[in-house]
Amino acid sequence: MAHGSRPENPGNDAEGRYANYFKAGHNAFEVILEFAQFYEGDERPRVHTRIVTSPAYAKTFLEVLRDSLERYESVYGPLAAGKPHE
Repeated sequence: MAHGSRPENPGNDAEGRYANYFKAGHNAFEVILEFAQFYEGDERPRVHTRIVTSPAYAKTFLEVLRDSLERYESVYGPLAAGKPHE
C-alpha cells in the first residue's frame, strides 16, 4: 500500500467492512485471521471476513500494519490499545 490512508487502487470494487473484533489462529501451514463486529448485547461476534494465508504472508501483513499505525500515530498522536481514537 502506498503511503497515506487510501489503497493504491481506490477505483477497485473491494467492499469495505468495519471490524471491532479480531481473532487469529494457526496450524502448521496457515494463519487464519477473523474480522467481526461485536456490540454490547450481542451473544457472540458476527464474523464477516475470514482470511487464510501463509505464515510468511501473515508476517508481511503484520509489518504493513505496524508501519501504517506508526505513520498514523505520527500524524494523530499515540493510540491506547483497545480504546477508540477520534
